[in-house]
Amino acid sequence: MARRVVVLVLALATGAAAQSMQSAAPAPLDPALRDLFHEALSGELAKEHVIAITRNHRIQGSRGYREAARYVIGRLRDAGYAVPALPGTPADFAAAGDFDGDTAAAARAPDAGARRAGGARASDPAAAWIESYPSDGHAVYGTWQSPSGWDIDEAELRLLAPTDEPGGERIVGYPEIAMSVITYSNAGDVTAPLVWVGSGDHEEDYAGKDVAGKFVLATGYGGAVHRLAVLGHGAAAVVCFLDDGRAADHPDMLQYTGMWPRTAELEHTTFGFNLTHRQGARLRDLLLAGKDVTLRGYVKGRGLEPYWMDVVCATIPGASLPGEEIVFTAHLDHPKESANDNASGSGAVLDIACTLKRLIDSGRLPRPARTLRFLWVPEWNGTQAYIDAHPEFTGPQLGGSVLAGLNMDMVGENLELLHSRLQITRTPDSLPSPVDDLVGAMAGMVDGLDVRTERGGQSTLNWDLTPYSGGSDHMMLIDRKIPAVMFSHSPDYTHHTSEDTPDKVDPVELERCEIIATGAGWRLANPDATLAADLLALAEADGAARLQRVAHERRGWLWHAAELWDAERASVAQLVPGATIPPYPPPVSPADAGLLQQPQITAVEATLRVPVRATRGVLDFGLPESRLPPERAAWYAGDGKVLDGDVRFEAANFTDGVRSIREIAQLLEAEFGRKVPPDVVSRYFDDLVTAGAMSWSNSTR
Repeated sequence: MARRVVVLVLALATGAAAQSMQSAAPAPLDPALRDLFHEALSGELAKEHVIAITRNHRIQGSRGYREAARYVIGRLRDAGYAVPALPGTPADFAAAGDFDGDTAAAARAPDAGARRAGGARASDPAAAWIESYPSDGHAVYGTWQSPSGWDIDEAELRLLAPTDEPGGERIVGYPEIAMSVITYSNAGDVTAPLVWVGSGDHEEDYAGKDVAGKFVLATGYGGAVHRLAVLGHGAAAVVCFLDDGRAADHPDMLQYTGMWPRTAELEHTTFGFNLTHRQGARLRDLLLAGKDVTLRGYVKGRGLEPYWMDVVCATIPGASLPGEEIVFTAHLDHPKESANDNASGSGAVLDIACTLKRLIDSGRLPRPARTLRFLWVPEWNGTQAYIDAHPEFTGPQLGGSVLAGLNMDMVGENLELLHSRLQITRTPDSLPSPVDDLVGAMAGMVDGLDVRTERGGQSTLNWDLTPYSGGSDHMMLIDRKIPAVMFSHSPDYTHHTSEDTPDKVDPVELERCEIIATGAGWRLANPDATLAADLLALAEADGAARLQRVAHERRGWLWHAAELWDAERASVAQLVPGATIPPYPPPVSPADAGLLQQPQITAVEATLRVPVRATRGVLDFGLPESRLPPERAAWYAGDGKVLDGDVRFEAANFTDGVRSIREIAQLLEAEFGRKVPPDVVSRYFDDLVTAGAMSWSNSTR
């Protein structure tokens, strides 16, 4: 069990510095508030929300997602939030083609005009509303193409030969197993032979195989297989089955995959099915045994259509600092059931929002000084649409007043069933902040509570503060310089599969995560006289631990650890404006003092190749490869592999129009602890320039 409480972190510091900081270790939350949150927040009610949300097939841009959004805003209304009259039925609200794709007029939120876009006022009531953004596969937000809208009624895959059953043998169908249809499949009806192509996501998989007009059977990701098999080689449709390390232990589990068609592919997209390993292996073995296999598959309904992405928003305006905000986020999308990912985070944030509203209305809790904002989003695409519509939604470094973010993504795992661990993800080196240590201190506090519910598990809290990693909407906040942490769980064998069901969700774990997040959010929303001192103590403890660790493992990077120490301490003044940050030398041994200076980069190196961002927001994960010729894009599967998703994310975050390629490469190597050659970084930025996401500065320093 990994438990990182502040006093344990402090123990890693050295000498008098450790003693000084340990004496200043803050109590995370007033005991009366801790007990109030423990009593009022309900993992049982959060799980009821989870169950309700999982009843919807919540694909981005779909009517099923809209139903989930309407459930959330309905519960907010029940809790006392002022909710404007919602439009009529989903069909009335957004029938196919009822918008013209004009993203400038994207927000269709009743009572969500300029007043809310400019931030809450102390006189505003707590309110909730829905903002809707065109989702037609053409509209673009930042560098993110909107997904197409999508709606289907019925689907089936049937084995016609070889079988003795009259009319064939039914393999899988929709809506019984919603995940069985590859999302963003178009309507269609195909009877054709089946061809085995292995993984099906590499061009060489098709060498010597005639797949034109046929079904293709593969183990790769549905969208990648469709792109090659159907769009590249003329296949009629695709059938994919789970064949990773989980398949042997769970042969009747199928994987969620999606087409995610690009704009130019919308008119040519057909359909596909996801199968379990048992089902897919049977078909594969028939083919490998020389049998002729014939399938019939059909999908009925609208298929791809223009629709909307809905973002559910709610605010509790601050009493004295309403222009400053703390934001809670959770993505509401994913296919039915997708309980832990991420009905759990959505249900937890919903219980937090409703509980705080009721406590305030009953007089048991005062209004927070700062505004609390709650967002339920379509992951990434919808968050970027919201960011585009709200340029003021930024952190202090960009002139905004959103001071911290708490992103809840997979927060209800039953630890006994899934053998999982709560992971609280730190902010990256591009945005050092004590917010993650405050959340860690709250986790340590909850570790000492006996959280139990009537139907909950019996596990003890198992948690850790982990280095930055991406994979959710905290990335979008961090890109806007909002210090944000992610609550998540790993490992979880059910992730993106049909086994991610409500029985794997534990109300005890939900409640623990709710108390941690609420305690941290409330503390940050109420900058009393002790908050600055407490955050400073946390920053110094974290900095001392990092310096000690680097001194033992990577002494050459002490300069970077010292820079992060200074930056994290300085960031306290952003969380508590007017806070005094006293000078404090990094606690290192005299022998290491000379390593606190960054290695010099020559004047020529510092002025050459300075990239400049040409877009706002996190870069679409397909960039730059999706806008490069195939031979150029193939480099990223070889020498460019060092540029994984987290490295790319930080490369963009370190791009400030001043740092050179060599400086960015140096920072990436310091953060990730592995060689990141400047020439690799340079090629990556060259390709981003080609893709229109970056430019080169003509100025020098």
